[in-house]
Amino acid sequence: MARHPLTLAQAADELGVHYMTVYRYVRTGRLPATRVGGTWEVARADLALVRRGAAGVRRGTAAGARVSRAGLERRLVAGDEAGAWGLIEAALASDMTPESVLLELVAPAMRAIGEGWADGALSIADEHRASGVAIRLISRLGARFARRGVKRGTVVLAAPAGELHAAPVAIAANLLRWKSFEVVELGADTPAEALAETVAAEPDTVAVALACTTDAADRSARLAITALRRSTPEVPVLLGGAAIADAAHARRLGADSFTGASADEVVRAVEAIVTAVP
Repeated sequence: MARHPLTLAQAADELGVHYMTVYRYVRTGRLPATRVGGTWEVARADLALVRRGAAGVRRGTAAGARVSRAGLERRLVAGDEAGAWGLIEAALASDMTPESVLLELVAPAMRAIGEGWADGALSIADEHRASGVAIRLISRLGARFARRGVKRGTVVLAAPAGELHAAPVAIAANLLRWKSFEVVELGADTPAEALAETVAAEPDTVAVALACTTDAADRSARLAITALRRSTPEVPVLLGGAAIADAAHARRLGADSFTGASADEVVRAVEAIVTAVP
C-alpha cells in the first residue's frame, strides 16, 4: 500500500528544519514535490535525498558561520541594514535554520560589538546604530518562528528598568515562540510595576524571564522581582544575562532560576519549569 504524501509542514518536522527551508528546497528543485490544489505534497522517499545533502552542509556550517558573523558585525556597525539582511538571507539559503542564524550569527555579532564598545574600539554611537539595525533584523526574522496549534503557556520577557538592550529579549522571544509558547515581549527598560501588572493580567503565565546586561542591573532586577512576588508569587521568575554571574547571584536577587547568558539557555530554563509541573 502506498504511503500518503507529506505536506511541507510535515516534511519540515521529519527533517527537523523550518517550514520555509523546505519551501526553498521545493522552489529550487532540491526536493521533488507536486502541487495539488493550493498545497505542495512531498513523497516520503524523496526526503532521503535531502537528508544526505543536509548532512554535508551541517559539517561545513561552523566555518561558514564564522565568516558570515564577521561580515554581519561590520555591516551592523556601519548601519548597513540591507547588506546585513542580505547576509542573513544567504545564510538561510545555505540551510542554516532561523534559530542558528540568531544564535550563531546575530547574537555573537552583537556580543562582539558590545565588547568592542567596552574596550573603547567602538563609540557609543557605533553600538547604538548596530543595536538598532539588529533589532529590526530580528523582527524581520520573527515571522519564521510563529507556530500554529495549542500553546504551552505564556512567557513574559523583559529587561528591567535602566536596562537598555532589547536584542537579548527579542532573540529569546523568537526562540520561545518556535517552541509553541505565547510570548509577551516587553523589551528594554521595563518599570517594575508595569512588569508586575502585565504578568498579573496574563492568567496562563508559566514563567517570567528577565535579562540583565549591565553592571548596575542588580538593584533594578531586585526591584522587579520584588514587585512580581507581591502581585504573582506563584509565577516562577528566571534571571540571566551577561550581568548575572551564576545561579547563586540570581537567587540572591530573588529569582527562582538562572538562565545563563544566552537566549537558548532561556528556552531550556523555561522548558525545565514546564516539564517539572505535574
